[in-house]
Amino acid sequence: MPNGKNCQKPPFCLKNESLKILFSDVIVMELLQKLSNANGPSGNEQEVRAIIEHEMRKFVDEVKTDKFGNLICHKKGKGPRVLLAAHMDEIGLMVKKITSEGHLKFALVGCIDPISLIGQRVTLLSQTKRVCNGVITSLDLHEDYPTTELPKIENMYIDIGLGKKEVQKIGVGIGTFAVPSHHFTFLGTERIISGKALDDRIGCYILIKLAEKLKQVSQDVFYVFTVQEEIGLYGAQTAVYQIDPDWAIAVDVTNAEDSESEDMMLGKGPAVTVMDAEMMSNQCINEWLTDIGKKNNIPVQYKVDEEGTTDAARLRLSKGGVPTTTVGVAIRNLHSTISVGHMDDIEHCIKLLYHLLKKPPRVCMV
Repeated sequence: MPNGKNCQKPPFCLKNESLKILFSDVIVMELLQKLSNANGPSGNEQEVRAIIEHEMRKFVDEVKTDKFGNLICHKKGKGPRVLLAAHMDEIGLMVKKITSEGHLKFALVGCIDPISLIGQRVTLLSQTKRVCNGVITSLDLHEDYPTTELPKIENMYIDIGLGKKEVQKIGVGIGTFAVPSHHFTFLGTERIISGKALDDRIGCYILIKLAEKLKQVSQDVFYVFTVQEEIGLYGAQTAVYQIDPDWAIAVDVTNAEDSESEDMMLGKGPAVTVMDAEMMSNQCINEWLTDIGKKNNIPVQYKVDEEGTTDAARLRLSKGGVPTTTVGVAIRNLHSTISVGHMDDIEHCIKLLYHLLKKPPRVCMV
């Protein structure tokens, strides 16, 4: 069970049986909590990579970090050469200016909805350590003026309570990263999770647990944990070229659409992407996933999206082309400082991929 201030205490009103379930789930999800709480904005994924490498060495034959920062884990075996990818990086901020008052003006690292930033606490990071905490504010909020319109990014800044000279003395400067300070927790039940960086630490968790289940299976599988997905899918583009797989799957999250409808709902199964803004998924792989879901009573949802994409958009373009699709889970509040997901979807996604990978077929062309 997690130690220290981040340990999640169950509600005292729960009955004994509920307490047993909750404590059990906390133990099972300790790794997911660790991944979510770790800091790893695009370009500074070291902390996350260290956690994943420690886990993956138990389940694969080779582990290496390439020159770009991707973690490539190879389970040697027979059959088609399969690549599974999940990105380690998260959205964040970067200091671009320090005003005379010590206010830290920032740029976005990845796509973040500005409305989710105001009033949030952040952790400032150097390349090697956590420097200090700060709060995102604006002039109106700072001075307690009435807010008449939504603040824009250019009007926000990070307040760490210091003047300009003091800011520089503690090691904060142009290029310092900042990430949200939210911690992994449960919401209404022990199956509903919330935390920062669920995009895509959920995918990283899925690959680790899948590697554990496939440890004794003699198939040729590459588990690739990529960098800099949030700013351009760069890690996937460099990693896939080294591997030259027969086919590939990006394991990522997608936006839930269940606020006012029953589309892409939490708790209704993993999501298979049919099309997104930059990719038409491989029909053959999607059909395999559909058949596996039906045969094993695993619920599956399907996504057609005209905005956004995943590492799959780069995986499929390597060398002569790689048949590729995206599988993942829906989360609420995607691309904000804190998101909401469902453990049922995560566990069903692991199960779906396990049944596919324990004896993977060779890919067809369409």
